Amino acid sequence: NKGGVLKTSITTNLGGILAEKGYKVLIIDTDNQGNVALTFGKNPDIFENTVYDVLMGLAAEAAIINVYSDSKSEGMIDLLPSNDDMAFLEFDVLTQQEIYKNPFHLLGQAVSHLKNKYDYILIDSPPNLGLTAGNVLSFADNVLIPFQPENYSMRSLVKILQAISNFKNEHNSNLNVLGVVATLVDTRTTLHAQVLQECRKYCLENNISMFETVIPRSVRFASSVAYESLPATLSSDKNNKVV
Repeated sequence: NKGGVLKTSITTNLGGILAEKGYKVLIIDTDNQGNVALTFGKNPDIFENTVYDVLMGLAAEAAIINVYSDSKSEGMIDLLPSNDDMAFLEFDVLTQQEIYKNPFHLLGQAVSHLKNKYDYILIDSPPNLGLTAGNVLSFADNVLIPFQPENYSMRSLVKILQAISNFKNEHNSNLNVLGVVATLVDTRTTLHAQVLQECRKYCLENNISMFETVIPRSVRFASSVAYESLPATLSSDKNNKVV
């Protein structure tokens, strides 16, 4: 429920791993910053059709573009992009409730048929708990939660878990928490060590999986995007991993 915790980096890098394994992946970007497109060297501002138009009624196929194909594994990544138009979604929907009678189910209604076309659909969500995030939670099967061990992080984690529980009860009985993954971790700091310990304890007590994988604070994710227009898991120096 905040920005800058590597939501887009996790989404795009997981997509890269899956594509290299031969899977067909669709990434749906629901954040108006459009950073998934930027990760693959595309300018989100030039797209005529985006996820906003799809939520307003356009066929999803009219907005989807291919951003990566692996000739060896036959894996691929398609993108349903986003841009600044998404900033108007909440206003446009909530002021026309006679048209959009199920505002939290717009995404599911628009893209559910794509589950038969792709092996995985990954959704990059916005850094707030508004209408857009509600649509993501109403459509998704699993939620992966990035957790940056800073001040107030536990409070944000508790809030997002409560929101997930509410949407599971009211809108999506199939929704599950896949797990929590620590991001931007600096293991040299006492604060990070303490907050991570607190998070692991909370997850254990509430039967929530917390992954052993810890993503360190590193420039590698940004560098691969800047110099190769690819997520780090698809970059040419991906074997030189930071641990």
